[in-house]
Amino acid sequence: DLWTPWEKIMSSQEQGLTSEINYLFGYAGVAIALTFANLGAAYGTAKSGVGICAMGVMKPSVIIRGVIPVIMAGILGIYGLIVAVILGQKLGEQGEYSELKGYKHLGSGMTCGLTSLAAGIAIGVGGEAGVRALGQQDKVFVGMMLILIFAEALGLYGLIVALILTQ
Repeated sequence: DLWTPWEKIMSSQEQGLTSEINYLFGYAGVAIALTFANLGAAYGTAKSGVGICAMGVMKPSVIIRGVIPVIMAGILGIYGLIVAVILGQKLGEQGEYSELKGYKHLGSGMTCGLTSLAAGIAIGVGGEAGVRALGQQDKVFVGMMLILIFAEALGLYGLIVALILTQ
């Protein structure tokens, strides 16, 4: 049969390519986790920082209390770092990384990164409005904290699911 050697060559090349694609998915999971989590952290920090600066002009004595949204946004970047480091350690030697692991690690990175991005947006928007209101009325502090805690929880949920997917 004329095509039998060609089929063997193509079969071996496809297996090698599949192995490389598995690693592509795994490394994409690492990159997505860190990149999107840091995008969320950066947006939350920048947006809340604008509110802190505006509030600091009106009432400089509460600037320290207004920094809380920035701290909470920064934690989102740590979530992405944790998942990226864990995924990076799970990538094995050539040929030891299966398709299933590649898909799981891509899903893990996407879960952590995208939920942290959403949480960062929520912290940024809620934090800016909260610290501006805090500059006008001290009684809104507890309400602002509750909003920020629930926004941060979104990123924490993503971290938990991402860690489960890395197993």
